[in-house]
Amino acid sequence: MKISGFSFVRNAIRYDYPFVESISSILPLCDEFIIAVGDSQDGTLERLRAINSPKLKIIETIWNESLRVGGQILAQETNVALDHVTGDWAFYLQADEVVHEDDLPNIESAMKQHAEDRRVEGLLFRYRHFYGSYEFVGASRRWYRNEVRIVRPGIGVRSWGDAQGFRIDGRKLRVRPLDAAINHYGWVKSPEKQQAKQLSFNKYWHSDEWVKKNVGSDNAYDYSEGGMLTRFTGRHPAVMMDRVANQNWTFDYDPATVRVPLKEKLLSLVESSIGWRVGEYRNYELI
Repeated sequence: MKISGFSFVRNAIRYDYPFVESISSILPLCDEFIIAVGDSQDGTLERLRAINSPKLKIIETIWNESLRVGGQILAQETNVALDHVTGDWAFYLQADEVVHEDDLPNIESAMKQHAEDRRVEGLLFRYRHFYGSYEFVGASRRWYRNEVRIVRPGIGVRSWGDAQGFRIDGRKLRVRPLDAAINHYGWVKSPEKQQAKQLSFNKYWHSDEWVKKNVGSDNAYDYSEGGMLTRFTGRHPAVMMDRVANQNWTFDYDPATVRVPLKEKLLSLVESSIGWRVGEYRNYELI
């Protein structure tokens, strides 16, 4: 069984993405890792080359700056990398997603278990969304709980929408859940870096006027709108420990100050009572 990792990245140093940690977290599991590197001005390409692994295959791309609808450029770049994988399974990680080393055996076992079952088109991960700092995790309905990150190549799988998930000819993938989590760190960076990221990132969805009105021109991001959070009591992936130790900003969270709309309170009550998240977005079909 051959395993391919794949991803895309651009200006990851400027916006403080843990992209090297992301790749490193699954590189031991992969026979190859395909990375589409957009035209960057911050040394991202050089940092990738410094990984110095024969498994890493770099594809240099030029982003279409005129593509500013629905984050489609992100899916386009994902597909560039996906089109170059040669494995039996393709393991996708975005540049702010990291896998814990303790989960690698379960992931490998699941890929072996379903390798010959052609009904299984992908594998589903739990998600852990860190917010504001490495100490807190999103706990409200705004955070998606699961997503497909391993797909079967050669059956028409394409990145969907803004690259959050995948589909085949517009239909949802048929997937099996596995006992492993994706640690999402996209909302953990200094307020200054986060604001810079939001100003740039939102241009792949919206006009300059929208970005100016909704993101603003402040130098620092306001983390107060993260909703309900819970304190993280686990252990971060080993590749992230330096970042955790070197956090150089303060993040304060007081649940008493969080305003939760009545509708969300009622839906959360239903979820806690019967274990079902009403209206949850699921871009996959469990089999």
